[in-house]
Amino acid sequence: MKILVFVNHVPDTETKVKVGADGKSIDTAGVNYMLNPYDEFAVEEALRTKQAFGGEVVVVSLGGDANKETLRKSLAMGCDKAVLLKDQSVRDSFAVASSLAAYAKEYGAEIIFCGKQSIDYDDAQVGGIVAELLGWPSISVVVKLEVTDGNIIAEREIEGGHEIVHAKLPAVVIAQKGLNEPRYPSLKGIMDAKRKPIEEKSASPADNRVEVLALRQPPAKAAGKIVGTDASAAAELVRLLHEEAKVI
Repeated sequence: MKILVFVNHVPDTETKVKVGADGKSIDTAGVNYMLNPYDEFAVEEALRTKQAFGGEVVVVSLGGDANKETLRKSLAMGCDKAVLLKDQSVRDSFAVASSLAAYAKEYGAEIIFCGKQSIDYDDAQVGGIVAELLGWPSISVVVKLEVTDGNIIAEREIEGGHEIVHAKLPAVVIAQKGLNEPRYPSLKGIMDAKRKPIEEKSASPADNRVEVLALRQPPAKAAGKIVGTDASAAAELVRLLHEEAKVI
């Protein structure tokens, strides 16, 4: 089976992000990056699918040379090949999905895995757009997956519960946290990943359909206020909640 998994290179969750000088992007100085956490579930499920059906797992990322770090982690987890679709421009979800879909068609993928969203922009759109461009079914927020010969049965999260859905391959599976427990790369896997080549290709051109006008830091939270510790403070607290906070 020809299995593709898409991964993104995102700022580490412990990094303090600042808005760049242009007011439209983040300042990358001193920012540490990591494999997008939701994509780890996608990589793990792709590897399990290969284990069950054979074939190969190809991990793909769109971006610059920095993305090689994320690709190598995916190789260390067990992916067979890595492809970097090179492009340094700022792309919206549609433009990213367009290039990923073009590569999937060129490769002849039979199933695609990706995380439900990237933690930097939280758009949660790329997987669904890829499926639409390919004319494939997609199943989002998947927490349990069964792949059979030419079919998939998936359990997905919905508000208030779960639902079971069926689709025929080829399809796009969009992973949610809890789908599996991503493996830790072994020392051998890490060493092997350093020696594996990363194929580099120019990303197919695509136009953005969304323009970022401005990025802003969230407003600082006001300092808390202690109004007292005895019963007489209750009336003052009610007054403050009503007149200042305006929540009652």
